[in-house]
Amino acid sequence: MNDAIVIIPTYNEIENIEAIIKSVFSQSKEFHILVVDDNSPDLTAKKVSQLQQEFSEKLFLLHREEKTGLGTAYIAGFKWCLSKGYKYIFEMDADFSHDPNDLIKLYNACHVDGADVAIGSRYIKGVNVVNWPMSRVLMSYFASMYVRMIMRIGIQDATAGFVCFRRQVLETIKLDEVRFVGYAFQIEMKFKAVQYGFRVTEIPIIFTDRTLGESKMSTKIFREAFLGVIQLKIESLFKKYKR
Repeated sequence: MNDAIVIIPTYNEIENIEAIIKSVFSQSKEFHILVVDDNSPDLTAKKVSQLQQEFSEKLFLLHREEKTGLGTAYIAGFKWCLSKGYKYIFEMDADFSHDPNDLIKLYNACHVDGADVAIGSRYIKGVNVVNWPMSRVLMSYFASMYVRMIMRIGIQDATAGFVCFRRQVLETIKLDEVRFVGYAFQIEMKFKAVQYGFRVTEIPIIFTDRTLGESKMSTKIFREAFLGVIQLKIESLFKKYKR
């Protein structure tokens, strides 16, 4: 059985989904894909179903009835992948902001170099972001600084959504207790991995903003992340993290 699977959450990604799937499958290392679709009105799931006829052994679709947030989509995907026995489980966006060619770097960081969590980091070597307005670059960069300051963790890109987890990490983190659904979800997963004593590493990548489709960022998501960091830190002071 193949040991690695990439979870791609989708909502109205019809313009990107076929290309991103084929790009992942073109890598020298074989990766399976699980698309978690939140009932996209643009029929993204239908396109994935059509592609399954071509890639029946390595492309899978998890259809959800409504859009309830990025975090809940990933939690559903994590549970599915764990039930199938995959050793390395990835998060990746559908819009090519994460380069599929970097998948092997994250995989090797875990499989070869022994990391438990490998993060595709925009900020480990300066600021490696393409096509973002300066206002968003600054917001994201200082948000990561804010996370490091409050949580006292050394992760440079805590909101990153390009990640490889060893299955043991996801088995240890109580997925049903993960609270946040937006970008705070990404922070929560990394923070808990550190608290449980897992080895987390960052791999430099170049992040390129989408050219097709619409961004899912909103002020509500940003607010959740800002306040969520404080909540997580306070709660951690009263909790024991044991594997």
